[in-house]
Amino acid sequence: MPKLKTNRAAAKRFKFTKNNKIKRKSMNTRHILTKKGPKRRRRLRGLTLVHNSDWKSIVRLMPYGVR
Repeated sequence: MPKLKTNRAAAKRFKFTKNNKIKRKSMNTRHILTKKGPKRRRRLRGLTLVHNSDWKSIVRLMPYGVR
């Protein structure tokens, strides 16, 4: 059986934590930041975890990411 291919777009966007949760960058941080308050921009700066309902579909894109 051939090796499974990792989706390269997903590999660039998501990282797995030690406990197999998936980290992602927050959305709405590219442009038009002037109308967003400083508290909101600070909150958007960090990484967030992917929701449980999306976990399985991302794992299918990255078969070797899960430990």
